[in-house]
Amino acid sequence: MMRSMWKGTVTFGLVAIPIRLYAATQDQKLSFHQVHIPDGSRVQHRRFCAAEDKEVPYDEIGKGYETADGQMVVLTDEDLAGLPLPSAHTIEVLAFVPIESVDPIHFDRTYFLEPEKSAVKPFVMLRDAMGKSGRVAVTKVAIRQRESLALLRVYKDDIVVETMLWPEQVRTPDFDFLGADPPQVGAKEMKMAAQLIDAMAEPVFDPDAYRDEYQQALKELVRNKIEGGDTTTPPSAAGTSDDEVSSLLEALASSVEASRGATPEKSRPKKAPSKKAPPKKPAAKKPARAAKRKGS
Repeated sequence: MMRSMWKGTVTFGLVAIPIRLYAATQDQKLSFHQVHIPDGSRVQHRRFCAAEDKEVPYDEIGKGYETADGQMVVLTDEDLAGLPLPSAHTIEVLAFVPIESVDPIHFDRTYFLEPEKSAVKPFVMLRDAMGKSGRVAVTKVAIRQRESLALLRVYKDDIVVETMLWPEQVRTPDFDFLGADPPQVGAKEMKMAAQLIDAMAEPVFDPDAYRDEYQQALKELVRNKIEGGDTTTPPSAAGTSDDEVSSLLEALASSVEASRGATPEKSRPKKAPSKKAPPKKPAAKKPARAAKRKGS
């Protein structure tokens, strides 16, 4: 179920449309921890004060800006809360422009909009009007205390907010070949290049036709290690129950299955056993634990 991450109002002239904001994309990559390779224990990253050589609690951590002469300007949450941020809860339409006039290099993150029940009609009116005009709305929005330039555009039957980079965040290409006299490309070469483009052309972009092969291979690698018993119990996790470990492995195995679009394990034909024997465990109890995990 999608959870809203921001609540505010879209203002369009004198029309106010209360909405909720949702992340439109999600990360499907496997999540890893940094571990100590010999025993698999988690590596901890602690916050130490360089002057006092001691760990610092979160409530004593602020933001610091270092000046050219080495002085530090310390900003607290209270300092930042006092700054004016008119777009904190309002997405005001500033202008309408053709989508073709916006280079995709400016795009950052995409969010879905959902109107409150009382605002469905004006929301649909804005969506349909933008769709017929072929234009997108230029706006500003502040998410997590950071103001961004943004676009409102129609996506399927919804309106999305496309946060954008500010002009100064987009670098200008500065390469030697750009300032030199361009090489002369012959008419025959241009014709062959055009023919190749035509041969590889598709009528529309179909994102479902492409796959993240690296992530698929990575998930398969993790799955093979689980099935082969190539796991370890880090010393720091000795208090973890077998049920918790079993649930974690089941969840990971299920996500691997889902990413491969395969049928459940029971209905899939079993693979031939790998010729490579799983690594031996140093302790007598480890093989039994690994076998139990494999069975889970």
